[in-house]
Amino acid sequence: QVQLVESGGGLVQAGGSLRLSCAASGLTIRSYTLAWFRQAPGKEREFVSATRRSGGATIYADSVKGRFTTSRDNAKNTVYLQMNSLEPEDTAIYYCAVDLRNRVLSATRSLGSYDHFGQGTQVTVSS
Repeated sequence: QVQLVESGGGLVQAGGSLRLSCAASGLTIRSYTLAWFRQAPGKEREFVSATRRSGGATIYADSVKGRFTTSRDNAKNTVYLQMNSLEPEDTAIYYCAVDLRNRVLSATRSLGSYDHFGQGTQVTVSS
């Protein structure tokens, strides 16, 4: 059974940093595309970043490019999201997701391309 467990969220001041982790079980992450999405109150869940299966591309939403970095540790079966220069607009619940069918690159940003999501971790950025 696939499980994704996020951790590392919290409250931080604007300009600060947080590092989120997503520990996977029931699958080997090196074989799949892993992504981060976020959902702010009253808004739809939106794409943040994705790292395609080992050796593949890493892509970011324009709103986080240059501030956030996604990485993976295949030995620990864990994906990370390093978030720097945080802004109040980054406040949201952050979710990890996995695409078990490794859809084409053009589908990587689409919510519907992902088969499993974690329970999420809250990130709150104060001004």
